[in-house]
Amino acid sequence: MSSGQQARAQAAAITPSGQAVDHERAPADRVRALFDGHPLSPGQRRIAQYLVDHLTEAAFLSITELAERAGVSQPSVTRFAAALGFSGYPALRDVLQPIALSAVAGTPDSPEQTRRNELQAAVDAEIENLRTVRQLLADTDQVLDIGRELARSVPLTVLGLRISVSLAEYFAYAARRIHPDVRLVTGGGSVASDALLQARAAGGSWVLAFAMPRHAKETLAALRVARGAGLRIALITDRTLGPLVDEADVALTAGTGSRLVFDSYAAPGVLSAALLQAMADADPERTQARLESYEQAADQHGFFL
Repeated sequence: MSSGQQARAQAAAITPSGQAVDHERAPADRVRALFDGHPLSPGQRRIAQYLVDHLTEAAFLSITELAERAGVSQPSVTRFAAALGFSGYPALRDVLQPIALSAVAGTPDSPEQTRRNELQAAVDAEIENLRTVRQLLADTDQVLDIGRELARSVPLTVLGLRISVSLAEYFAYAARRIHPDVRLVTGGGSVASDALLQARAAGGSWVLAFAMPRHAKETLAALRVARGAGLRIALITDRTLGPLVDEADVALTAGTGSRLVFDSYAAPGVLSAALLQAMADADPERTQARLESYEQAADQHGFFL
């Protein structure tokens, strides 16, 4: 099946053989099933949210009307349908209309209830992502080995571009408390290349990279520079396959919450904290000395309330 056929089967609760298997799912859930597993831009997620919130009306709008009401352009609606695997907006609308009619025939949720359910669904999706990370951490050897290698790399480079900057900044901020030389790279292009080459020249052996959707081309370019310079790459990302993973020596996967307009990062954040713990445990004497020194400086200079 194509991705569009799979999406239609999910939304209409039809198996690949054409057999109906689930007529009890709420119409809003059937619409949400269209979007699950597809990397959508923030603008495309606005369209998706409008369809969920106004299903019984939106399913019968023209492309011009939907674009206007969702606050996007007509080409954005076309790209949205294509991102879900449909040949165009009319094909997507053909799937939405029966679901909308089932909502009218039943007792559709109020807009307030739909919105509340959507926010709860976003939390539920993150809980599933955290469960996956929990399973990953069941094999502690892998994370401990990576933490040991990162602790030994002096300097240690932490790379995060575009939306991944926040995760990289969190990791670098904490890692500096327990590691003598952490270099944060949040700019792409020649700036990233320069920083990576300098880190290698200074004796660094590893770079920890964060790559969350939407995955930046500059991240791939930076990883290739790092590999060419002789740096080994540990990657935290949401994917198990792809060019970014191909460039990494080791990749740790943590799903992102994609139910809202912008992704949420509960699972990558927990995985990052676990990796920091592994770094701390790799050299406990250095960790203790650096943490005590930092606390003394914090007290002396009044860093915190």
